[in-house]
Amino acid sequence: MSADADKYPGDSGRRRFVKGVVGGATLAGVGATGSAAINSVTSSSGAGGGATQAMVIENTAGPAPRGMPQIPIEIDGGELKGLWPEVVEETNAGVTYEIAKTDIGGMTYSSEWFHFCGLETYDAIQPSFEPAEGNYLVAGSNPTYDWQSDMGEADRLTVDMFDDYESWGNDIGVAGLGKPASANWRSLETENSLVVNVIRSPVVEDLVENGRAEGADGETYEVDDPTQTWLEATAPQGFVAWLNKCTHFCCVPKYKGLDGAAKFDAANEVYCPCHQSVYEPFSIVPSLFTARPRPTD
Repeated sequence: MSADADKYPGDSGRRRFVKGVVGGATLAGVGATGSAAINSVTSSSGAGGGATQAMVIENTAGPAPRGMPQIPIEIDGGELKGLWPEVVEETNAGVTYEIAKTDIGGMTYSSEWFHFCGLETYDAIQPSFEPAEGNYLVAGSNPTYDWQSDMGEADRLTVDMFDDYESWGNDIGVAGLGKPASANWRSLETENSLVVNVIRSPVVEDLVENGRAEGADGETYEVDDPTQTWLEATAPQGFVAWLNKCTHFCCVPKYKGLDGAAKFDAANEVYCPCHQSVYEPFSIVPSLFTARPRPTD
C-alpha cells in the first residue's frame, strides 16, 4: 500500500468498532528511554513544554498524529464553562515560569495540553490571562450549526439549548447520537480565537454511569475505570468538549458539519476535510506528546 493510500483512506465501506479505551495508568509504563527521546526534541528558550500527557478525543484515521485535547466542562447556573486550571509556578533547568495546572478526576490537567499548532502563543493560553467573558462557552462570530444562527457572538451556551440532544439530527449520519455546538472559549476579544466543539450525548451519559454505551450508530463504546472516573469529573450531564484544532496541519474539523464525511466513513465522527483525518468524540484516550514551549518576553 502506498503512503498516500494509508494517509488518505478511500471509501472502504468498513464498519469501525470503537474498542475499550485505555486509561491514564497505561502511559505510566513509558520507559525512561522513551521519555528521554521525547524531551530531546524540546530544546527551546521558551517556558515549559516537553513530555505531556493529555486526554484527547481519539484520532482513528488519516494523518493526524494524535487526538484533539478534551476541555473539562463545568455547569454554572445552567451555563457551560470550560475549566481553566489553577495558576502555579514551576522551575525547570533553573527557569521559573507560570503554568495553569490542577488535578482533576485522578489526572493532571494543564494549559500545556494546548501547546500545539502555535496555540501556545495565543493570549487565551497564557496561564494568567483573564478573558472578559470568563471561561464561559460563547457562540462566537461564525457558529457551525443552523440551530445557532440566531445567537449573538457573546451569547453563552446553556444546558436548555440542548434539550433535544437524544433525538437531534441534521441528515448527516444518524440522529440520536447527541446535539453539537461550536463555541469560542476564552478568546472573544482577542486577536486569535480558540474554537471549541461541544456535544451533549446519551453515549457520554452512559459511559459516565456504566462505563459502556450502545450508540444510535450501532457502535459499542467502552471505557476503563480511570477514564470513567475522569469523565465523571469532566463531562457533566453528558457534555463533552474539545479544542477543535486538527493535530495534523491545524485545520478546523467538523462534527456532522460536512456531507463529504460519509465518503470516509466519518458521518458520525469528527472529520477534517483538509487531509481526511477522523476523530471519535466518544472515545476519550490518554495521549503522550511533546508540548511546545510557551514563548517568553
